[in-house]
Amino acid sequence: MKQTDGKISTKNKITVFTGISIVVANMIGTGVFTTLGFQLKELSNPTVVLTLWVLGGVLALSGALSYAEVGTAIKKSGGEYTFLSHIYHPVVGYLSGWISITVGFAAPIALASIAFTAYLPVQTAYPKIIAIALLIIITAFHCRDLKTSSNFQNIFTVLKIILILSILCIGLFIPSTGGNSFNFGGNYGAEIASAAFAVSLIYVSYSYSGWNAAAYITEEFKNPLKALPVALIGGTLLVTILYTFLQYIFLKHVPVSELAGHLNVGTIAVDHILGAKAASIFSGAISLLLISGISAMVWIGSRVTASIAADYKLWHFFRQKENSVPVRALILQGIISAILIITGTFEQILIYCGVLLTISSLMVVAGVFVLRHKNRKEEKTFRAPLFPLFQIIFILASIAMIVFAVLNETKEIMLGLLNLGLGFLTYIIGKLKYKTKNEEN
Repeated sequence: MKQTDGKISTKNKITVFTGISIVVANMIGTGVFTTLGFQLKELSNPTVVLTLWVLGGVLALSGALSYAEVGTAIKKSGGEYTFLSHIYHPVVGYLSGWISITVGFAAPIALASIAFTAYLPVQTAYPKIIAIALLIIITAFHCRDLKTSSNFQNIFTVLKIILILSILCIGLFIPSTGGNSFNFGGNYGAEIASAAFAVSLIYVSYSYSGWNAAAYITEEFKNPLKALPVALIGGTLLVTILYTFLQYIFLKHVPVSELAGHLNVGTIAVDHILGAKAASIFSGAISLLLISGISAMVWIGSRVTASIAADYKLWHFFRQKENSVPVRALILQGIISAILIITGTFEQILIYCGVLLTISSLMVVAGVFVLRHKNRKEEKTFRAPLFPLFQIIFILASIAMIVFAVLNETKEIMLGLLNLGLGFLTYIIGKLKYKTKNEEN
């Protein structure tokens, strides 16, 4: 069965397992092994911290349920670019896609590539060269074909889950050494209502980011109507369970005083459980974990560029050819990531990029209301349960995080607005010089 406009034939499409693998790989990164130390600087009750991680999972699940409904209604790849273009206006989707193309995936890829070199057991004097070499190798794998991408992604994601499950099993059965008390008494209520809890939720939300990954490759599934909801919701639920139990293991075995303010909480916990030698091995194993995440971001990020290239002639050079992978889009993304690695500017970019992408996600979730109003008789779509409960939860939490970021990271937000302005300029240039595919039809 052949399809045109760069779509992929049925026999080359991916399974639900690969979809879940992409979601899990995107979600599980360094955040789960690093942010606990920041949370414990202000929060001292371990039960409050576990509540924090469960709440983070609820927010991610709320987003996943909403994206599953929107994705099965629109049935096109491209994530926020495609969804926002369809629900609101092409310029809204274009600007969201512009952020994804320029920094939305390139910056996290750069950061994870540098983190890979930091976690290697053997340190080198040229970490940026190694980071770029890793990026080139992973990009080359994804340039071959969809089957190679799927196999590469699945193998490293399985290794990632095995690593985490190993820590969980060992930590659950070995007696506690941390002396931390898990209870709902004392300062539980006060800490839940504190500003520190709200700030910590931002860190946790960062750790859960990536729950929407499968929505970027909707058309690459064999059966998007069934596969997309399972990938988004199943992957998010799996990561929520792993994350919560992992934090429990850390808190069970290490006193709060030894974790507070430290970045390498995973290494500290393994040191307490199995000793210094095992902790050193664990540090190296995290590098394998990062390969899976880099691979997933390389895969799905290029699809946003390909989706825009299919609609706008200004980007036509990067479109996805029939029954193939978007090689040119992959190379463009790799070049941008390499530049960010060399210049070291990705950390500042991540701040404003995160805010802009949060706004995009918020608008997609709000789009559930719009689509339900437009498609009242539509039957062949996934319907999020308990509507509009999960949508309201996600929207309110997102607004709170955006307001906090705007008030505290004003400089970075201004840089983000400048980038948006540049994106709008390219949109105007494209409209003046070319006609979009939709206008031609």
